[in-house]
Amino acid sequence: MLKIAVCGAAGRMGQRIIVAAMEAGCEISGALERPGHELLGQDAGLFAGCGLLGVAITDDLNAVVAGCDVLIDFTSPKVSLKNLEVCALKRKAIVIGSTGFTPEERDFAAELAKEIPAVLAPNMSVGVNVCFKVLKDVAKILGDDFDVEIVELHHNKKKDSPSGTAVRMGEVVAEALGRDYNKVATYHREGICGERTKEEIGMQTVRGGDIVGEHTVYFIGMGERIEISHRAMTRDMFSRGAVRAAKWAAGKAPGLYDMQDVLGLK
Repeated sequence: MLKIAVCGAAGRMGQRIIVAAMEAGCEISGALERPGHELLGQDAGLFAGCGLLGVAITDDLNAVVAGCDVLIDFTSPKVSLKNLEVCALKRKAIVIGSTGFTPEERDFAAELAKEIPAVLAPNMSVGVNVCFKVLKDVAKILGDDFDVEIVELHHNKKKDSPSGTAVRMGEVVAEALGRDYNKVATYHREGICGERTKEEIGMQTVRGGDIVGEHTVYFIGMGERIEISHRAMTRDMFSRGAVRAAKWAAGKAPGLYDMQDVLGLK
């Protein structure tokens, strides 16, 4: 039975991952939280709503990693990289769903992943990753005749902007069109900013309420428009995808992977 440890076990995603792992027939071997968290010492299963597991929430990263086969981490880039370092030292696989990584942080993750299998994806949803594949194909077909705009909506507690999923959508489209995303992404328009260039990819952000996550990519041509959208109604799809990634990563060769690898979409 695959032993899964969860980082951020008391958070919204952490709780859903615990439930998803149990439903998938995996064992919860560890539950990690930050030092000083008010729920340290509490049973992770009881808090997640799936019954007594006999696994106490702890802040001992080394012990949690040592006791698992795969660590699932939905926290923040800095925390995830620290966890990745420990997993690399102990030769344990890791699945990272954190967003907001800088290019330098992603490079560091790739370096660490030379020692272990690491799945790093801004969105673990199967549906979103199918969208990535579709966007690549559509962009190649439409070429430069259509303007591209991306709009993403999330809850008012989300800290990074634009979302990691929106950025990845922009990267996929830019790559398909032969453009450098970091040079063509436009995050802000205000005042007399001039006409829109053909190369730019607009990135618009909306924050409010309890929106789990919505993303729409607009391909806008003369007299016609194509919209490709994904709407998340619950966080369960992310947790199920993360557990699927963990089961896939166990026993894989070292390297930095994403959900396209997990789903066989490459």
